[in-house]
Amino acid sequence: MNERPGSMKKVTRRQLLGLGGAAAGATLLGNTPLGVTTVLAQGALPQVPRRTLGKTGQQIPILLLGGAMGFDARFDPKIAEALRFGVNYVDAADCYAGGRCEVSVAAFHQRAKNRNALWITSKSDLHDPAGFEKRLGESLAQLQTTYVDMYYLHGLNQASYLSPELAVVVDRLKKSGKIRHFGFSCHDGNVVELLNKAAGLPWVESIMFRYNFRQYGNKELNLAMDACHKANIGLIAMKTQGSENSFTDAWKKFEQTGKWNKFQAVLKAVWADPRITAAVSHMDSFEKLRENIGAALDKTSLTAAEYQALDRYAVATRSLACDGCDHLCGAAVAAPVRIADTMRFLSYHDAYGEPEKARRLFAGLPQAARTFDGIDFAGANRACPHGIDVAAHMERARTVLA
Repeated sequence: MNERPGSMKKVTRRQLLGLGGAAAGATLLGNTPLGVTTVLAQGALPQVPRRTLGKTGQQIPILLLGGAMGFDARFDPKIAEALRFGVNYVDAADCYAGGRCEVSVAAFHQRAKNRNALWITSKSDLHDPAGFEKRLGESLAQLQTTYVDMYYLHGLNQASYLSPELAVVVDRLKKSGKIRHFGFSCHDGNVVELLNKAAGLPWVESIMFRYNFRQYGNKELNLAMDACHKANIGLIAMKTQGSENSFTDAWKKFEQTGKWNKFQAVLKAVWADPRITAAVSHMDSFEKLRENIGAALDKTSLTAAEYQALDRYAVATRSLACDGCDHLCGAAVAAPVRIADTMRFLSYHDAYGEPEKARRLFAGLPQAARTFDGIDFAGANRACPHGIDVAAHMERARTVLA
């Protein structure tokens, strides 16, 4: 996000440098997460709580370090900072940050000599068995490691790829030690279908999926989550901020009640769901990192007033938030445009403050998918179950993304 109101308590740099050694302390810039100042006198840093990731049996932190925006290619101090509070799960992919993410993760653990201290997840955007294995080999080379702790099918949108043939490859790769666990990520309109499919597959261990405060009342999604939870599949929430596409920063209208800002509140709401093991978050600054760690460390729950404020915010911005159900709006347009992808790129531009990334991803679409001249989007407007003005957003995409 562009702007995140601070809620962190401050502690002097001298105090921080005294915690855990000067080399690690050098990554800290003067603030510390909410709750940390209460233990400074004890000479130790609190650790972010951990939960068991389903049938993997492994304990991971409830806050995960997202790598979609990339890390410093030499040595990213944010990873070192996160590690000091127990956030050792790094979520990478071969395509993140223009293909530089895995190299940056490798640079960190090679310099820190701490590969075994990190849980590294990476992903394959090739979903067929041969492509999946090929991409894994490339990722291992980029990451400069012999194994990844979790390997996902990235952005899965077809249940048919969860095939018996892929199961054989996954089993072989696990036995070879190249991957320790397997799962997939998904955020398009068929999340429910994919979760239900996975619930019947014993070899799927984890799913990272779009889940945020806008969807808590979705009956079908909740039933699918229940099925996965019963099957002991570890569930990881992404897109937790539920960002909207807007001509203005609509999130600023959120009422801050109590000590949490909107960004922390939505994370705490996700963590309150016992079916969710963890939430992955893009933390491209020390401020965001410390805010999120602070929210994770504090064991108090959101108040009724804070939940009500989230509900009001969800209602007020419902017509601005795309759920990625392209099979509805896209099918209503007589052209090969990719509405859900374009809306997602617009959210990167509008809400995440990543205009360059948004334009790069939009430019990566086929020419026909980003040519809107003469296209009537009225059918897409009618098809959207949330009343999103697709036509207006596509017109805006032509201006800000092209």
